[in-house]
Amino acid sequence: MNSKTPELTLKKILLFWLPLESTWLMMALENTLLSAFIARLAEPKFNRAAYGVAFSFVLVIEAPILMIISATTALVKDRDSFQKMQRFTFVLIGIITLIMALILIPPFFYYLTEQLIGLPTRIAELTYRACLILIPVPWAIGLRRFSQGLLIRHSHTRFVAFGTAIRLASLILIGLGFYYFSAIEGAAVGAVVLTIAVILEAVASRLMARPIIRELLKKNASEGSEESALTYMAIFKFYLPLALTSLLALGVQPSITFFVGKSRMAIDSLAVLPVINGLVFLFMSVGLSYHEASIALLGEKNKNFKELRNFALILGTVSMILLASIGFTPLSYFWFRLVSGLSEHLTEFALTPVKILAIMPGIWVMLTFQRSILVNARHTGPITWATALELILVLLTLFLVIRVLDVVGAVGATTALLVGRTGGTLCLLPSFMKILRGAKEVPSSS
Repeated sequence: MNSKTPELTLKKILLFWLPLESTWLMMALENTLLSAFIARLAEPKFNRAAYGVAFSFVLVIEAPILMIISATTALVKDRDSFQKMQRFTFVLIGIITLIMALILIPPFFYYLTEQLIGLPTRIAELTYRACLILIPVPWAIGLRRFSQGLLIRHSHTRFVAFGTAIRLASLILIGLGFYYFSAIEGAAVGAVVLTIAVILEAVASRLMARPIIRELLKKNASEGSEESALTYMAIFKFYLPLALTSLLALGVQPSITFFVGKSRMAIDSLAVLPVINGLVFLFMSVGLSYHEASIALLGEKNKNFKELRNFALILGTVSMILLASIGFTPLSYFWFRLVSGLSEHLTEFALTPVKILAIMPGIWVMLTFQRSILVNARHTGPITWATALELILVLLTLFLVIRVLDVVGAVGATTALLVGRTGGTLCLLPSFMKILRGAKEVPSSS
């Protein structure tokens, strides 16, 4: 952002952040809608399983590209940094697409899915066809998040929301078209619908960012900032910890599934955890959306820190209160019984895990705000270490509470998540405080 912008207020932060939050909420609806379409087509059990596996494959493969939005928001200030960051993004997309193509070589893919994972042949075949269709998705995700970073940095967050609205609307319309006029298998329908929707969002985001790109191409490095010109090595050193952070974070959910599957009341736990995670994600999304907002609004030398910190405190407090109001009041029965469709037994079963996670949205806002300070200072290494510590704490806690103490699976899983996230947040605190005090001289981008 331009350092000469007027004084930041809570109202301005709210107006900047709200479109980003709406984007995350719309994305949260996406999988629900796709599952609903697949459930109404032939062989829903096999196809839902196949699409879930295919989506998981793509999510793991594309993980290194997900943080491009943060890097673009933090680094792109002029023509030189734009061109280098764009080339870096395209090279990364190419590498990821190549990896995905190699994984889809049939002998390797079927060995991975049938022998290592243990999928039945029918589901493995459906998964393979869905993955083939999803090959363009990493490219679209990379282009979209690069363009969104430009939009966020230049305060056009409403365009980010417009792009996601286009994606969601196209997903609904194309999904309905396949539902009424096509007889292809559900996993392929889900893959086609998602691929087209993501590509449309990527193209729309790029078109909306074109005026910003034109201005950046006119801006020399000396006009953009006082820092020396960005180099590819500086981008690599900045981005590598962020990419590793995404990969490490993906290790949490498979670990939980593994331990819960061997826990006491495993079936009940596996049945309620997706519903609990979906509910908690709605409130944790405020932290996810606030991350890029904070990076864009902090300004030179964190001049807007106080205002952003105050807004983060408000966000964290409100999100905790709202989640607690569901976990500790009769609203829990409304959500789990009427909205989510759980049985009375599973509704009762879900209450304790939700209560355990009631403070998670506040912790998540604190963690993402700390990350934004570190990203803005181009000091991303501690973020990886904190995520690694979080994964280790989750694994140790899962082993202790489930394998040693024989705690119910869902309770053990949510306890492990809370312990891990708290540990990761505390791990970042020393680096966060050093940057704020100016005690550590952060290297320039050269």
